[in-house]
Amino acid sequence: MTASTDHKLRRLLGDVLGLKPEQTDGFTADTGLFGHLPELDSMAVAGLLTEMEDRFDIVIDEDEIDADTFETYGSLLAFVKAKREAA
Repeated sequence: MTASTDHKLRRLLGDVLGLKPEQTDGFTADTGLFGHLPELDSMAVAGLLTEMEDRFDIVIDEDEIDADTFETYGSLLAFVKAKREAA
């Protein structure tokens, strides 16, 4: 599940934010997201959350999300993995 979650999250970020595959493929756990990618603003976060729920078949409550979730690619990936395991 881990590799597929990573791959799906990279594709999701590319689709929602309009990033090229070469860019998302280069993301590491330490790659900054919110505040680092100009494409990722507050409106894009809402779209990302909706797509994450759809593509990963998870439910995300508002109180589960904070700035740390979108700080780095690694923190976002860890969040999605934890949600999938709990589902």
